[in-house]
Amino acid sequence: MERVIENFLEYVKIDTQSSEESTSTPSTSKQHDLAAVLERQLQEMGAQDIVYDKEHCYLYASIPATAGCEQAPVIGFIAHMDTSPAVTGTGVKPRIVEEYDGKDIVLNEEKQIVMKVADFPELASYQGKRLIVTDGTTLLGADDKAGVAEIMTMTEYLLQHKEIRHGRIRIAFTPDEEVGAGADHFNVEQFGADYAYTVDGGRLGELEYENFNAAGAKVLIHGRSVHPGEAKDKMRNAILMAQEFQAMLPVSENPMYTCGYEGFYHLDQLRGTVEETVAEYIIRDHDREKFEKKKETFVQVGEYLNKKYGAGTFDIEIKDSYYNMKEIIVEHMHLVEYAKAAMEELGIRPVVVPIRGGTDGARLSFMGLPCPNLCTGGQNFHGRFEYACADEMEMIVRLLIRIAEKYGEKHD
Repeated sequence: MERVIENFLEYVKIDTQSSEESTSTPSTSKQHDLAAVLERQLQEMGAQDIVYDKEHCYLYASIPATAGCEQAPVIGFIAHMDTSPAVTGTGVKPRIVEEYDGKDIVLNEEKQIVMKVADFPELASYQGKRLIVTDGTTLLGADDKAGVAEIMTMTEYLLQHKEIRHGRIRIAFTPDEEVGAGADHFNVEQFGADYAYTVDGGRLGELEYENFNAAGAKVLIHGRSVHPGEAKDKMRNAILMAQEFQAMLPVSENPMYTCGYEGFYHLDQLRGTVEETVAEYIIRDHDREKFEKKKETFVQVGEYLNKKYGAGTFDIEIKDSYYNMKEIIVEHMHLVEYAKAAMEELGIRPVVVPIRGGTDGARLSFMGLPCPNLCTGGQNFHGRFEYACADEMEMIVRLLIRIAEKYGEKHD
């Protein structure tokens, strides 16, 4: 299983950062750089049915069923190749901290960048483990190149160890998950799996089959610019009206004050002038009824302010992004139970938690491919303090293999 670390260290050095501003698919052409490497490696290890969608940057392949397991359900494993636009992924310099001592980690002595246990207290639980970190100037890319490396290592291992009994396995690597477009061109019919798992979670043991219902909202505020020396009873400052809109949303339903199953309104961007200001929000809640109520509240605030300032002052657009995959997964709970059982058999404590976000699996579940999410061994995603536990990554490869075995055993 040590191969997973070798794969991971290779993959994170390939810049695959996606872009929120782009209108192309994939959003950045450099995502093809990793896809091409993976295609070559799959060919060399003898994977079957390799299809590289070069137009959209999706890569699919198969591991054939072992004799006697041909009737088992076809199980898929999926990870995304892109990394977050939040922090640069150019020039990643990974380093392995051997036998971590539980203390602060100096990432970059020259720049005095230190990952402190006081800031990230969960670090202490990794004492004695091997941690993969950056030099503090880039993200690491464990989200989701840890998942990519784990799936690739599983694939190679199963192709080399035909004594392990399993049904047909499908694997896929997608672009643009980080910008919400990972499932846009995913060919569910071509993929041909009955069920799948995304490998895109956090620390060892995490198992997720609930995620937010999500919407994006844009508020366009039309003001009136007048020379400030003559502005009395004439100026309407769009920036100040945007602040008024924000102040009318429930203060406690801000991501800074929420956790677990609590939803929120998040002001993600604010830009503009006295004449015109745009506020961009995301709206989230695990409960569909509460999610719909949040959207209604958002609209009602705009209606109230339009009555105060005049019709058309506030233009509001809301677009749903994805829904809670629990609605689909509850009909296929064997996906969760098999994963939990596989973890327990390997001595891993399952931690079933709701995702305070979304994955490709959420959209894929509503596209006809039930798809909960598995851990990768990564932490502190989307930032320069991102790290991965090498020991956990090796165990996750074993977990993927054991899940595949369990579906094969059921139909052996």
